[in-house]
Amino acid sequence: MRWRRVVDVGLVAWMLLAAILQVAFHFYVGEHWIDIDTLGYVLIVAFNLPLLVRRRAPAVTLLMVCVISTIYLALGYYHSVVTFQLALGIFSVAMYKRRRTSIWLSMIAFGVLAFAQHRLPLEPRLFGYAVVGLIAVIAWAYGDSTGRLADRGRQLSRLSEQLRREQQERAHRAVSQEQRRIARELHDVVAHHMSVISVQAGLGRYVLKTDPDTARAALEVIAGTAHEALSEMRRMLAVLRVAAEEPQSDTPYDSAPGLSRLPELLERVRSAGATVDIEVHGTEVPLPSGLGLCVYRVIQESLTNVLKHADPPVATVALRWQPHELAVTVTDRGAPLAEVAADAVGGDNGGVVRHGLIGMRERTRIYGGTLHAGERPGGGFQVALTLPLEERVT
Repeated sequence: MRWRRVVDVGLVAWMLLAAILQVAFHFYVGEHWIDIDTLGYVLIVAFNLPLLVRRRAPAVTLLMVCVISTIYLALGYYHSVVTFQLALGIFSVAMYKRRRTSIWLSMIAFGVLAFAQHRLPLEPRLFGYAVVGLIAVIAWAYGDSTGRLADRGRQLSRLSEQLRREQQERAHRAVSQEQRRIARELHDVVAHHMSVISVQAGLGRYVLKTDPDTARAALEVIAGTAHEALSEMRRMLAVLRVAAEEPQSDTPYDSAPGLSRLPELLERVRSAGATVDIEVHGTEVPLPSGLGLCVYRVIQESLTNVLKHADPPVATVALRWQPHELAVTVTDRGAPLAEVAADAVGGDNGGVVRHGLIGMRERTRIYGGTLHAGERPGGGFQVALTLPLEERVT
């Protein structure tokens, strides 16, 4: 990355400047060190420059610093200017190389540091060796821990990306499966309409001359039924537009339920241990089979979530009939668990993606309605469905 290159260049420039200033202040240090000259400055630059590539080639970098530093020290130049460079080289191999390799290379660098201490005219030398040994150990330990932390971060990033892709794939599969199921159910609805049309057409043909009123009534039924069938067919094609070329299933299925089977559904939920009340406001009107199926499935899925997640499982189902709109709410009076809230936004809990609300939203979208699900301010959970009611031809 660009910022790493800037950091490395700045760090090497700082160490090079510090080394030059150090030797500049020790031009005349007596008999222990020789005066710095052009060769000394060249060697100082030479054992600093390899650190520019310490991330890409840490082992080569440390070996070059060790070799050039050894030559510099053997010629009798001032010793302290190699300490930071060797420590940074040890840190780099510990961070980017395997542990065994970094230990061996760090021991070589420690040998160079010890050689620099050996050039000092101080006694006892053991203290100096202990100091440079501590510097080497600290540099290696810090580099090793930093490298392991970076490895864990990269692993977590890869796992997070893999999990994100898997979640997207599972969500796509769930939506596709729901779309195919809706299409099969709509097929039932359309088949029902076609059967009605066939019967009424046969009746009208037989009574066309003998009973014109009956024939006219049959034609009106055919017109209304055909209108509903065409609406359902258009919706079915909308479902199939993104599921094209997917393999079809030959699994047998039951006829599509509607609001007429809502009492049976409520009884099953109550027998499972839930307390469910129902409220009906306004005048109920007959719904097209597909629309009734959508309302039934949303209520069914919402009550299933109440049984699974609400504590206690107490809910109210409310249907509000208006001239051009049907509003349905399923309100949970208990406190929903965290996974339900995660489900409401298409989230994930414990690695398991719940797609019940995805299916409900898909159904609602097909019929031009809206669906909202989430926690209530006073506690509990609510699913709110709104569907437009089209004028029916009779």
